[in-house]
Amino acid sequence: MVKYYTRACNFYFGSVSKEKVKKKQSIPLHGHNFISFDTIEVISRKSFKRIDIKKINRLNKSLKKKILLDIKKISKKKIFKGLNLNNLPILMGILNLTPDSFSDGGKHIKKNQGEKHAKKLIKDGCGILDIGGEATNPGSKEINTEKEWKRIFSTLNKIKRLKKFISLDTRKSEIMKRGIVNKINLVNDVSGLEHDLNTIEVLKDSNIPFVIHHMQGNPKTMQKNPKYKNVVLDIYDFFEKKIKYLRLKGIKHNNIILDPGIGFGKNLKHNITLLRNISIYHSLGFPIMLGTSRKRFIKNLSGANDSKERLGGTISSSLLAIMQGVQILRVHDVNELNQSIKVFNSLKF
Repeated sequence: MVKYYTRACNFYFGSVSKEKVKKKQSIPLHGHNFISFDTIEVISRKSFKRIDIKKINRLNKSLKKKILLDIKKISKKKIFKGLNLNNLPILMGILNLTPDSFSDGGKHIKKNQGEKHAKKLIKDGCGILDIGGEATNPGSKEINTEKEWKRIFSTLNKIKRLKKFISLDTRKSEIMKRGIVNKINLVNDVSGLEHDLNTIEVLKDSNIPFVIHHMQGNPKTMQKNPKYKNVVLDIYDFFEKKIKYLRLKGIKHNNIILDPGIGFGKNLKHNITLLRNISIYHSLGFPIMLGTSRKRFIKNLSGANDSKERLGGTISSSLLAIMQGVQILRVHDVNELNQSIKVFNSLKF
């Protein structure tokens, strides 16, 4: 049997979107009429077709049923524990407490530097603080639990007093447990919950929200010739399979975020294809997170115009994501992203 996928596209924004929703000419994305769409792409592994939403009724019965179920997931308002999804996008500020992360390793590991940077990220307008003590960029090696916890504990203990939504970037169930005791709000495991067999039990027992992140391989091997049959659909199937598995394991809540993992086991073509088609993951029914900040694909595309911070590439890729309804952006430069979003929203609305 042919499997079909539904991707929302041809988006409208602001007053134009509100007017079109009012006239039933477009469908609101995740329950908000300030962003809506009037076209879908019906995709299989062998075919591709764009359809105006007014013409869905002309499709055969089984395909129509599938697409209408997908549209219901795409348009349903998302509610997430501790996060306000009415004001989008939410910026996740990166707080790396590592000596070897790819762009800011060692910057925030000295006494009080982590807390100081956390306060700056909050002042600049991040909605989530993502704290991590282990580098997972290409080629990095795993560190032991005690070393990872030692790197983050002091700063975590300080920033939890700031009453901000805190995400813990870790692959280890023991670190997750300790973080939960210390009042974190979200688990962000770049391994897709596959690195540590105990992770799912920790998530089930604690009922804590979490991110399902996609990574092919592990940080040490992931960029050694990654391959997919169809990167967009393969990752969709990965998410779908993982969600079904989590339900079988007893995790029933919907406080789940999906991250396709730009740069995690993907080459340049894979990354570009994902960014162009990221709105397909809305039909899984969960908020989408994207992290393009300072990543290598920006260097690959910009060539001689590369820079240390890669701010231009981060902003342009983030704005493309916003135009496809991505709810959460994981970034280093919160102030500059907020500036670009405010200007962008003012111009397009």
